[in-house]
Amino acid sequence: MSTPDAAAVTSSTPTRAAVSESTTGGPRRWNSLGPVGLVLAGGISVQFGGALAVSLMPRAGALGVVALRLVVAAVVLLVVCRPRLRGHSRTDWGTVIVFGVTMAAMNGLFYQSVARIPLGAAVTLEVLGPLALSVLTSRRAINIVWAGLALGGVFLLSGGGFDSLDPIGVAFALAAGAMWAAYIIFSARTGRRFPQADGLALAMAVAAVLFVPLGVAESGTKLLDPVTLGLGAAVAILSSVLPYTLELLALRRLPAATFAILMSLEPAVAATAGFLVLDQALSTVQALAIALVIAASMGAVRTQVGRGRARASKRDKG
Repeated sequence: MSTPDAAAVTSSTPTRAAVSESTTGGPRRWNSLGPVGLVLAGGISVQFGGALAVSLMPRAGALGVVALRLVVAAVVLLVVCRPRLRGHSRTDWGTVIVFGVTMAAMNGLFYQSVARIPLGAAVTLEVLGPLALSVLTSRRAINIVWAGLALGGVFLLSGGGFDSLDPIGVAFALAAGAMWAAYIIFSARTGRRFPQADGLALAMAVAAVLFVPLGVAESGTKLLDPVTLGLGAAVAILSSVLPYTLELLALRRLPAATFAILMSLEPAVAATAGFLVLDQALSTVQALAIALVIAASMGAVRTQVGRGRARASKRDKG
């Protein structure tokens, strides 16, 4: 796999809003966070949305929750972004369709996992996908060091093993991690081919169309319950609309290898969300694991900042 080069996207990208100012404060305000801030904000949003989704599963089932999440997210993004359907090449459409399939698979596999194993463990396993991506795509030895440190934290967060977990749930989480790695790649490619969040909106629509039959088959009319619809809408905003938009914007300016290592923060955020929303307590070992993944992420950011400064210095000298 090759590393998507976010630097290839210049300021000439069309400036049509990815999300409206009335709902998000406008793209300029989000961009003021910087690419790292965008990734962190997206991670917090998606993990608290995941915790809410776990509490919704008894009402709508795992597939039903995914269907609600994707449909609501697709409707919101299509209405807000109003993407153009004309003027795109076959390659553009192929990229956005694969991106949509990847999102559908990633969500479906992950929710099947958290239906069987705890949220923190599922995210811990899932993040191995982005970590593997960071190693495979890295062009600098130091990034392998940061990935290794983060990987140690991930396994420490798991308690040193997953023997007590449902093996099917573990398999679903690992498969979701592979799809997460693919999501990173195709999110970057989609961001380069479509203005703002247009590609994201179209990909979300593809994912929703693919998943609606599965959700209806599992949950039927339960999906039409007003409370279920309301909670599903909240999950969609927290777990899809906000994080995917923020991450897509971040990937315009942040190489995929660094982005992938930043994703090692997800188990820490998931553990915090599990504690606050699902009453899952953190142990001393888990706290130490969180410190390790945070240290790895900070190292990755420092490496990226140093690389950016070196490039700017070379341009100035040239």
